[in-house]
Amino acid sequence: MDYKMTIAGLERHLPLCKITDDLYIAGFIMFNDVEITEACARDLLKLAPEFDVILTAECKGIPLAYEMSRQSGKPYIVARKGPKLYMQDIVTVTVKSITTSHVQSLCLGKDECDQLREKKVLVVDDVISTGESLAALEQLVETVNGTTAAKCAVLAEGEAADREDIIFLEYLPLFNADGTPQ
Repeated sequence: MDYKMTIAGLERHLPLCKITDDLYIAGFIMFNDVEITEACARDLLKLAPEFDVILTAECKGIPLAYEMSRQSGKPYIVARKGPKLYMQDIVTVTVKSITTSHVQSLCLGKDECDQLREKKVLVVDDVISTGESLAALEQLVETVNGTTAAKCAVLAEGEAADREDIIFLEYLPLFNADGTPQ
């Protein structure tokens, strides 16, 4: 089963993935799809307010953040899923996302923190579902004394589309076991 939708003017077929017996989500993966990544970056930048730097979480938001950085000329930073040997003075927050089975950490090292400090930060992700990943990224921005300029994603899934504090390109429904939208 899949779900056909148009995103940034491009048609895509998203596979339906089982979360529970009664809940399926459509899998939107930007990896390996340069055309959709470029188009989504372009359209999100048109909607974004003024910002100094882009922040995303490892890993699915990386292609989008990179392309938005390339098109805007602004730097991007990736909050890593765990501390790395090269990181100094690590700042960490925890997050529980709908697409992972366990609590994760998001980490920034001193160099990344310095790049965010006192900057207007555009927080970017591929899909907003529960908003937990965005909240964790926003917490990182606050921890290092940055300001969140806006929170944006390509798709807002389910009730996330009702939020007034996010920018997104398209609504993505949740699905029943038979593939019909909820």
